[in-house]
Formats: sequence, C-alpha cells, structure tokens
Amino acid sequence: RRQAVPVFAQQEKIPLGIYVHVPFCRSKCQYCDFYSLGGSREKGLIENYLEAVCLHIKEAGALAPGYQVDTVYFGGGTPSFLGADGLVQILNAVRRRFSVSGNGEITFEANPDSVTEKLLKRLRAEGFNRISLGVQSDDDGLLKKLGRPHSYRQAVQAVELARKVGFHNLSLDLMYGLPGQSLTAWEETLEHVLELAPEHMSCYGLKVEEGTPLCGRVQRGEVLPTDDEQADMYLWGVERLEAAGYHQYEISNFAKPGYEGRHNLIYWDCGDYLGLGPAAHSCMGGKRFYYPADTAAFLQDNAAPVMDGGCGAEDYLILQLRLRKGLSLPQYKAL
Repeated sequence: RRQAVPVFAQQEKIPLGIYVHVPFCRSKCQYCDFYSLGGSREKGLIENYLEAVCLHIKEAGALAPGYQVDTVYFGGGTPSFLGADGLVQILNAVRRRFSVSGNGEITFEANPDSVTEKLLKRLRAEGFNRISLGVQSDDDGLLKKLGRPHSYRQAVQAVELARKVGFHNLSLDLMYGLPGQSLTAWEETLEHVLELAPEHMSCYGLKVEEGTPLCGRVQRGEVLPTDDEQADMYLWGVERLEAAGYHQYEISNFAKPGYEGRHNLIYWDCGDYLGLGPAAHSCMGGKRFYYPADTAAFLQDNAAPVMDGGCGAEDYLILQLRLRKGLSLPQYKAL
C-alpha cells in the first residue's frame, strides 16, 4: 500500500510548498521528457486520478502536521487538461487537510489552446492567483516543429482572457535555440512577447533529451543552433529583459519586482516541499523522496515513496548557485 509521506511531526508552523503533478496532456511535444500520458482518453482515468490524488492529500496531511502551506503549484503534463472542476477539487482537498496561508501563491500551468474564459473565471474565483502559460515562440512554424498544439494568436488570446477575468500574476515560458531559429528571430520573439507585459518570464534553451522524437530528428540530421549561437541568444535575452524591467533572479527566470516565482524559490533555497502524484518529488525534514513515474501504480494505491537521500551542503551549493543572489556562506557552513 502507498505510504503518503514519511512522518514529519513539527512543533511549529514550517513553510511548505505543495506540488501536484498532473500526468495528462493533449499530446506530447517533440522535445518533452517529463512524465505525462499524451493523448490519453482511457475511460474513467481522470476520475480515478482525482480520487487517488485527493486520498494522497488526506494521508499526507495526517502524517505531516505543523506545516503552513505557502504555495501550491499544479504542473504536468497540462493541468488545465483536468478542467476547472478537477483543479478545484484538488485545491479544496489541500485546504481541508493542510493549513494554507491566506496570501499563498496558487499556480497552474496551461497551454494556450486549453484556456477559456469560463475556465479562468472559475479558477480565479476559487483562489488560483497565478498562471504559467507555455507560449514558447511567436512563430507558428516553429511551434509546429516542436509539436506544440497551439498558435501564437491563441497565446495572445489566452493572455487577454487572463487579464479580463482578473489574473494579475502571469508567467510566460519561452524557448530559444529552436530548429532553424536565428538570433534575429529570437530577438523578434522576445520583443513581441514583451508587448504582452507579463509579470514573469522564463526563458529556456532547447535541450535535446534522449528518447524524445526531437532527439531522433537530430540524430537523423536536423540542424539546431550551435552552442555559441544559443549562448548569444541567452545573453541578448538577459540584457533585453533587464532593460525592460525584468530582474534576473535565477538562470532562466526573470520577474518584475515582487513577482519572483515563490514556489520554485522553495526548491532553489532548499525549503520543504511535498510532491503529490506519480513522478512527483519531495523534500521534507531534510529528506528527499519521490513516487515512481507510474500512473497505474499510483491509481492502485501501491506506489511506495522511494527515499532519495537528504538535502545537504552539496545540494544547497548547486541550487543556490542557480540564483542571482548567490549562496549564504554561514548557512552553507552550517549544513
């Protein structure tokens, strides 16, 4: 039988981030190696997942008293694939079993094609206050090459709808180093996206992961920008975003003042976080553990957490050096 988490009894309220992994999406992107079931339409699968993850939340809450949840992050996959009812069901389960801060950051990831006014209005009314939108590019041809299921126009419309229903904390994801992309094309993409005025931007260099369709295409001769060309794109992006008022606080992340991603900062600062769902990772009480990337086992309630060491000085060093602020030498020496 699945054990929700190791027992972590605390004497005082310790900040906690909760990550909910939604392993479903409309289709797998060409570059993606995250755990997800692209295009899955198995009857009852979503309902069974919702039941299992809410049970997981109930069990975890009983075994981890003394925490104050400051952030809840729905990632995937494509969390909006669950629809508003599913996302709200999970968030309400978290609220029932954990103490959630009144000013907590509650984020969900979405693809532009899955965003509707009805969905956004419901989620905003239920307390979701941050969206991470996967835009990736303003070039529909490049989006198609990546296997993205949306157009740039849909991304613009998604931003407009988010503003209309009252979301004031919007993060947009972009990628550079794409097949056939030039520095000029990347510059144009960033300029266009800046016109949307998000509060936060994440800019990631394309990485070719083993076993993905993109990896096969590259092995067959498809040409990507060189490392030097990708470095030029990155450095230009850093300078342009800083000039536009976006402070680079992490290698790939930029924010207007006060809009840094609070949930991801928990990871980089070696804080406590609990991952819920198949393939979700956690670090609580200095111990790391994760659940197997196996939705069937998760649904059958027999996926035990796998202990994965602790969060010590080496982890702290690696993660802190991702941040613009650098590491705290006294804290490092204390580990």
